[in-house]
Amino acid sequence: MMKSNYYCTVAGLPDITLDDTKLSFTVGDFKEELYPELTLKDRKLLDIFYLQFDNRNLLALIKSENTEPVFDSSGNFSSDELEELVELVQNGEESVKGFPAYMVDFLVAFYAKKEEEVANWEDRLSVGYYNYAMKSNNQFISSWYTFCLHLNNIQLALASRRHGISYAETIVGNTEVCEAIRKSNARDFGLSAELPYMSDLLKLDEMVDLVERERKTDLLKWEWMEEASFYDYFSLERLFVFLLKLEMIERWISLDKIKGNQKFRAIIDSLKNDVQIPEEFKK
Repeated sequence: MMKSNYYCTVAGLPDITLDDTKLSFTVGDFKEELYPELTLKDRKLLDIFYLQFDNRNLLALIKSENTEPVFDSSGNFSSDELEELVELVQNGEESVKGFPAYMVDFLVAFYAKKEEEVANWEDRLSVGYYNYAMKSNNQFISSWYTFCLHLNNIQLALASRRHGISYAETIVGNTEVCEAIRKSNARDFGLSAELPYMSDLLKLDEMVDLVERERKTDLLKWEWMEEASFYDYFSLERLFVFLLKLEMIERWISLDKIKGNQKFRAIIDSLKNDVQIPEEFKK
C-alpha cells in the first residue's frame, strides 16, 4: 500500500535537539496546526500517540471522586466524552463505539473490582495501551511501542535486582522478550544477541547520577528513532518521530536538575518499598 508523503509539512518542521531549553512548537501545536494537512488514516495513526493523554485524563476522572480532575486537552477526547464513556460503562454498557477497546475493557474491569489499589489500575491501563499500540498496522509505530515496552521492563528488572526486589510479577507484556526478563537469571536476561541496545542498558544501570541516567536513556531512544526512521524522509513516520522528540524535550524543559533528582530518587524509594512501578518508568 502506497504511503502518503508530506514534503512541505516535513520540510517546514523546526530543527530540534534534546538539548533545547525552549520550543517554538509544542505537542499541542502539532495537532492544532498540522492535523488538517494529514489524511484521515494518518491522523488515526498519530492519535495513538495522543492516547497517552487520554489515559491520564481517564485515570484522573475515575480517581477524582467529588473533586474536579485536572484535564489535559492534548488528548483525543474531551472531558465530556470521557465522562460519557465512564457513565455508559457504569450503567452496564460493555461495548461502546468511538473509543479504543482497551479503554472500555479497563473501565468494565475497574467498576467490577474498584476496591483494588489505584497503582494496579494504572498498570492495567498502561498494559492495554501498549498492547493496542503494538498491534498498529504501521510497522514503525508498532516497533516503537514494542521497543519502549522492552526497555522499560529491562530497566525495572535491573533496578529491582539491585535492591533485591522480586520483579517477575511487575513485568508487563506477553512477548518472548518479556518472558525472558521474567525467567532468566543471566545478567543480560539472555537478550544481548536479540536486543542490540542491551549492553547500553547494562551500562546505564551502573550510573549513579539518576538524572543523567534518565537523560542517557532518552538519548538511546532518540538514536533508536533516528535509525528506525532513517529511510522515511517525508512520511507519516517522520512526523511521528517529530512528535516523540517534542514530547521528550518538553518533559526535560519542565524539570530542572534539583527537581529531577528528587523525582528519580522517589522512584528508587518506591522500588525499595516494593510497590508498583511509577508512571515515569512507562514513558
